[in-house]
This record gives sequence, structure tokens and C-alpha cells, in this order.
Amino acid sequence: MALIPVTILTGFLGSGKTTLLKHILTEDHGKKIAVIENEFGEENIDNEILIQDSNEQIVQMSNGCVCCTIRGDLVTALNQLWEQRKNKQINFDRVVIETTGIANPGPVAQTFFMDDDVAEHYALDAVVTLVDAKHGDVQLNEHEEAQQQVGFADQIFITKTDVVEPKTIQALRNRLVHMNPKAPIKEIQKGVVNLDEVFDLHGFNLNAKLDIDPHFLEQENHDDCGHDHSHDHDHHGHDHHDHHHHGHTDRIQSFVFRSEKPFDHKKLEDFLGGILSVFGEKLLRYKGVLFIKGSNRKVVLQGVHEMMGSDMAGPWGKELKQTKLVFIGIDLPKDTLMMGLEGCLVN
Repeated sequence: MALIPVTILTGFLGSGKTTLLKHILTEDHGKKIAVIENEFGEENIDNEILIQDSNEQIVQMSNGCVCCTIRGDLVTALNQLWEQRKNKQINFDRVVIETTGIANPGPVAQTFFMDDDVAEHYALDAVVTLVDAKHGDVQLNEHEEAQQQVGFADQIFITKTDVVEPKTIQALRNRLVHMNPKAPIKEIQKGVVNLDEVFDLHGFNLNAKLDIDPHFLEQENHDDCGHDHSHDHDHHGHDHHDHHHHGHTDRIQSFVFRSEKPFDHKKLEDFLGGILSVFGEKLLRYKGVLFIKGSNRKVVLQGVHEMMGSDMAGPWGKELKQTKLVFIGIDLPKDTLMMGLEGCLVN
């Protein structure tokens, strides 16, 4: 039986999660969506779109979606939903989890890898993060949770773009790209989104398709944002990014390792195992395509904190064989990691 895809919807307080969720739940899309809210206070789904009493644990929506409000454990809620679906008490084909505005989405994401019952029935599809165009810059400065939400994202929506100047949006976009170059960024108003930009993004699917990271797997396309990135192209062909742009020193930063030389598989495995044991908690997301000596196929690697997976992808074609690997984390020792990866290359 196919696993049920799950989308984590996150964003700082007031970023517009509930507005976007309302749009999704009231659209005539024919999808059966179960929504888990782990905060049932001021930000709950407005009562006018509910059929039943909002005090109930599971509420049927007017379009057939299901809203499940929990105050307890996420694992318990997911397992209860599964049981009720299996017993044909409710019907849904995907789940959206709306996190609290001050939550780090990391532990929520890890649930889908660490709990066997959950992993047997559900597959984490993507983390979708909302950033408030008006207050986002200040929130990123003052709250590490806001930075973590950006670092984990597979898709970023800049909201409330109708109330700020275009230059403010552009500056925020530049900052977000530097923090997380792998997540597409879209500007939205009043929660209106295309569902194909929220669902089936395959952000956690190792081998769905290699173009899941358009900002990163293609040639870098954020070099034109008007800032000096201090790119030094050394003989290994990877870039060093200067992230200390327009006055921010974000604790969550990203960097990309590129090389046209192949990796020694054993050396790389040992090195990655070592850095995960030391820096695992600081590594929010990492993902890339690897060029491995002796293999005529691409290897897709990705992970969350200490949990890493790799899978064989398609064969190398006529394109240039090269490794492209992005790391997003908190206070990562970039130079140490870069040198370590270089040491795993075949000379």
C-alpha cells in the first residue's frame, strides 16, 4: 500500500500559515486532506469552515477534508488517524501538519524517520515555510526558530508582499537564498498558492527526480542578486560564499561543495559518518548529487541531522560529471567540512 504523503507547514508567528491553510482547505481540488494542528488557540482554523463542533478531536470540513486538533503527541495523533482511516471512519489521502509559530520543524521531521509505526504508513514529502515580508527580517535577526524554519524548507513563500516595498522583498529574498539555496522562493498574497507548489514536492524522496532542487542542482542562479559573494574558484571547482551580506550574520547558513573530481566511496563514507556524529545536531538539511569513482550512475545523498540516506539515481549522460552538495546548518565549520570533503576526492 502506498505511503500517505505528509507536508509540514511552518513559519513564524503571524506569517500567514492559517490563511494559507484555509485557502487549501476551501479550494475545490478534490483532494482528501487531514490537517493536524499542534496549536489550538488563536491560530486555529476559523469555525465558519467547519461542519462540526470545534471542540471535537477530528472535525470534518465542508469539502471533505479532515481537521485533527491535537494537544498531545504527534505520533499518537498520526497513528490514531491511520486507525480511523483503516476502519473507514474517515477518509484522507494526505496530511498537512501545521506547527506552532515558534517551533523548530526539525523534531517534527525526524518523527517520520524515527518511529517505525509512523514510517510504515506515512512518508514526509516536504517542509513548506512561510516568511512575513514585513516582519521577516527582524524575526530572522531575533529568533533562531525563524532561521531554523528557513533552513529546513523545501519551499519558501514570502507572504504579505502587498504591504511592503519591492526593494524590501528583494533584500529578504536575497537573505533567504543565502540561508537556503535549495528551496524555491515564491511571493504570495492572502494565502493564495498553487497546490502543486505545496504538495508532491518530493523534498525528502531521495530518488524522485534530480531537478527537485532547481536553485542548487542547476548552475547557481543567485549570483545576480546585487551583492558581492566573494566567489573564489579553486582547482576543485567549488565556490566559497561570503554570507556576511547586508549586515546580517545569520547563525543558519548554507554552503555548496562542487567538484569535477570523483569521490573515493570509502573515504567519503567514513568522513560523513564522522561529521554526523560530531555536528549532526547542527546539520539541518544536506542534499546533493555525488560523482563516485567506479560508478557510472549518479548517487543522490540527503539527510536531516544525524539521519542520512543515499540512493542510486540515473546514469551519467553527456553532461559534466560533478558533485554538487549543499549543507544548511547552525554555525557549521565550513572550512573544516570543505577540507574534509576535498580529502575524500580521488587525486
